[in-house]
Amino acid sequence: MNILIVDDEKVIREGVKRTIRKAFPGHTVHLAACPDEAANILRNGNINVVLTDILMPGMTGLEFMQLSQNRYHHIKWVIISAYSEFAYAKEAMKLGARDYLLKPIGKDMLVSMITELGEEVEREAELEQEAQMLRRNLKYLREGVFQRWAMGLDIGNMDIAPFVERHPSFQLILVKIESEDTVHLEHFIVENVLTELIERFGEGFVTSLNGKSLLGLITVTSEDGMKKLSDELRMHLKKYVKMPFQIQLSEEIRDFNSIPKVIRQMGRDPGTLEFDYYAPGGNRAIEVAVQYIRANYNAELTLEKVASVVFLNPAYFSQVFKQKTGSGFKEYVIGLRIDRAVHLLEHTQLKLADIAEKVGYQDVKHFTQVFRKRMNVTPTEYRQQAAAETGINRICT
Repeated sequence: MNILIVDDEKVIREGVKRTIRKAFPGHTVHLAACPDEAANILRNGNINVVLTDILMPGMTGLEFMQLSQNRYHHIKWVIISAYSEFAYAKEAMKLGARDYLLKPIGKDMLVSMITELGEEVEREAELEQEAQMLRRNLKYLREGVFQRWAMGLDIGNMDIAPFVERHPSFQLILVKIESEDTVHLEHFIVENVLTELIERFGEGFVTSLNGKSLLGLITVTSEDGMKKLSDELRMHLKKYVKMPFQIQLSEEIRDFNSIPKVIRQMGRDPGTLEFDYYAPGGNRAIEVAVQYIRANYNAELTLEKVASVVFLNPAYFSQVFKQKTGSGFKEYVIGLRIDRAVHLLEHTQLKLADIAEKVGYQDVKHFTQVFRKRMNVTPTEYRQQAAAETGINRICT
């Protein structure tokens, strides 16, 4: 059995893994520190059971579970958390979780639960293996053929007649994620959300054009189905995708042979198509981030930590932070700390070590280096100059 443990606390992940491996040496245990890593593992591994923490940076375990269930309906979910509020347990069970365990998890309880889930997985596997394999292979084959066709590539002797028959008229939805980095989680989110919406409002499927672009084909079953689908797609992606993305929607298409041309048009010139661009975060996220930094400037602050506080991708957060504040994250924090140090040097007699600690530096030598680079004098020299200027001002007045 393949088990995935998703928890941002390393000690929890490793502890659960040790218990499972000791009791069930034949099981394979995968570890993920965040939903991004977990999404990549789910995509590439045949996971049977997921144990996920509730509160993690960027996305809750319940949200990750909800987004994953449509594509990975066979997975058995167990929610683990240090929080005992009934609302979490109720929501977890409503979403179909098999169990809800509180940290620290008792070893006997964990072993008993894995034993029970293992027996269920084994029974279901015997019944579903062949049928599931057939469905999956047909799905991948269908999407693979369509992907090559959509990109204008040769499909050999494959016949696209089944596509034409099932979709006499349809529309295309292209979602592009704007990022220079790998986007496993965002790709995963878009694929699952779009697949679920297509199944709700019509008939069709989703295929990946590349690591950052996904294409959906849908024949809607109601007059307003396309509007409802696109509205919900925007709503869900704005909530879950933490970096800029585009949504392009084609007009109704009746000629299957025109698909490659329409997709090329989407890539080059979206002006003639319905087009939506969304950059998450905006002013509000940066305002909250700045408030958090100003309240915690004397603690350990990293870009990744502050980005997680406002639920943004670190790379995107860094870019928007500089746009909104005019300063890079590191420079902003240093400036805030040095401004505070200047105030303490001018108005108190605290020792340098105490001032350094109060503004977020545990090492006086490092504090002195940073201060000198910023102010062109050492903290001691600055204090002396400030004292001298104060004395002169007193004499003059």
